Amino acid sequence: MAEKTVSFSELDRYLFHEGSHFKAYKKMGAHIRRENGVSGVRFCIWAPEAKRVCVLCDRLGWDEFKGEMERVGSGVWEVFIPGIRASDKYRYMIVGCDGITRFKADPYAFRSELRPATASIVCPLTGYKWNDREFITQNTNKNVLQKPMAIYEVHLGSWKRDMRYEDGFLNYRVLADELAQYINYMGYTHVELIGICEYPFDGSWGYQVTGFFSPTSRYGTPNDFRYFVDKMHQCGIGVILDWVPAHFPKDSFGLEKLDGGATYEALNPLLAEYPEWGTKAFDHSKGGVRSFLLSSAYYWVTEFHIDALRVDAVASMLHTSFGRSQWYVNEDGSTHNHASIAFLKMVNKTITKKTRAYLIAEDSSIEPGITEEVDKGGMGFMFKWNMGWMNDTLKYIETDPIYRHWDHGKLTHTANYAFLENFVLVLSHDEVVHLKKPMVKKAPGSIMDQMGTLKSLYAFQFTHPGKKLLFMGQDFGEDREWDENRELNWGLTQDFGHRDIMQCVKNLLGIYRSYPVLHTDSKNPTTFEWINSMDYDRNIISYVRRNPWNYDNALLVVCSFSPMQYNGYRCGVPLEGYYKRIFSTYDSLPGSGGPGEVADIPPLCTLHEECDGREYCVSYDLRPFESAIFEFPIKKTEE
Repeated sequence: MAEKTVSFSELDRYLFHEGSHFKAYKKMGAHIRRENGVSGVRFCIWAPEAKRVCVLCDRLGWDEFKGEMERVGSGVWEVFIPGIRASDKYRYMIVGCDGITRFKADPYAFRSELRPATASIVCPLTGYKWNDREFITQNTNKNVLQKPMAIYEVHLGSWKRDMRYEDGFLNYRVLADELAQYINYMGYTHVELIGICEYPFDGSWGYQVTGFFSPTSRYGTPNDFRYFVDKMHQCGIGVILDWVPAHFPKDSFGLEKLDGGATYEALNPLLAEYPEWGTKAFDHSKGGVRSFLLSSAYYWVTEFHIDALRVDAVASMLHTSFGRSQWYVNEDGSTHNHASIAFLKMVNKTITKKTRAYLIAEDSSIEPGITEEVDKGGMGFMFKWNMGWMNDTLKYIETDPIYRHWDHGKLTHTANYAFLENFVLVLSHDEVVHLKKPMVKKAPGSIMDQMGTLKSLYAFQFTHPGKKLLFMGQDFGEDREWDENRELNWGLTQDFGHRDIMQCVKNLLGIYRSYPVLHTDSKNPTTFEWINSMDYDRNIISYVRRNPWNYDNALLVVCSFSPMQYNGYRCGVPLEGYYKRIFSTYDSLPGSGGPGEVADIPPLCTLHEECDGREYCVSYDLRPFESAIFEFPIKKTEE
């Protein structure tokens, strides 16, 4: 239910300007209500340097004199307009401190017009009945580290399209039903959504946001999006939303010079912009900006039941020198952006304490403590994207196998820092655009070599320490770079080779979810043990994934990135006994002896021969670009 009053009280003003008002959206924006027995909408906006502010509404013929707002103190303007209803369009006319009149969308709008239109739309926060109580109860930020997390990253507008509709966009409800079915079929645990916060330019993919409280109207209404999240939860799927608190675009109807001054952006020209992106940087030193962004985060996780926010471009917020040829230097000579760092700590602490959700950092910096608790001196994120693993591994994959021995360290070095943070191993949309090639075409060689390399890469990713993320289409070997204006090439799933990649990923997802040694490893180096990290001449690595106390239900992993076959390949093992193969990248191929052809594959029996510094070893015919996973110890009766 809406609150009895949305007028800014003295307490609201104090919390807002302190920067801690995480429910500011319940007072700011457009709220349907009754005052003195009359139905209408109360509008509220923060425009501290404005000379005059008016609400223009389509129902009132866009007449400025019918929506004159009153300054109620501390830069806040309010007005109650009778007769305004849900779905009415509106915008603000603001006469700035510079004397220029600007027409602005509501920074706190809960719904926006479909681009290129720019008006805000009156939209109640009520009216949807949720059906996800069981999921909400069982999934909190208290137990997420010990659970499997395999994320399917999706851009809804290009996952599937239907050209019978304008722009080809499907509704959130249609997408929810089809996407949930696919995610459950494959075995992912979470979906991460690109470009949900409203944005004007399709080519920005949603990373230049103008609607920090508004689900994009490309795919329907806010309640349609609530249905999407609800459906995912009912199917056991967590929902992660990309969120951008670092910067905003310069579109004339947006936040730039909202009231003629530097309201949301920094006044200091050395901090005001990100020239590389052509955007304005938020000034996190201002209480009104902090409350705006903090309440945006709280809004998504409470009003839409979002499970986690993936915070974009964290590195740009940590240092004043990021992406700038000239930058601000602190008195101590450092370039740390203290205001932005303090804001990140505050939003992390607030969201994890007051909600069941958490934040994930998309961070390319080497700043320590990103996933350490704030009270322990850290930044407070639950997870951090492992950009180092992604960069090192892809550079190795892109190298010709003949020369990979020179880059072998790129493949093995990742284990040296795998436990410094709570990492997510990412192969995201950023890696398959701008001439970077789709995943299946990154490796050199024939298409069969490329497919074999890709399957071994996925085997490495899903058995390496850390949570997992894979961008849509790459799980069946999409053969084109991602384009936000076209749907995935789903026809490839009927091709045998691409179907094989898809089945390989599906099998890996099942193993990842089924074996706790693969998903209870956060900051626990005892869960990973090298067998051989130095077989660089043959492009092979081998390691063990285990629980911290013993080898119960442990896994031996052998990954080959070589086009050669090695009959009788010997691999040292920790224990004497039997090793049962539970996965091979050849499992779906005819004549491979995989599960599709042989119901019970005999386990390997150890040889009492020293290998890789171990007393025992197993011998296995390792085929070109094959990766295999063995469970141990296995009792002889299971042979």
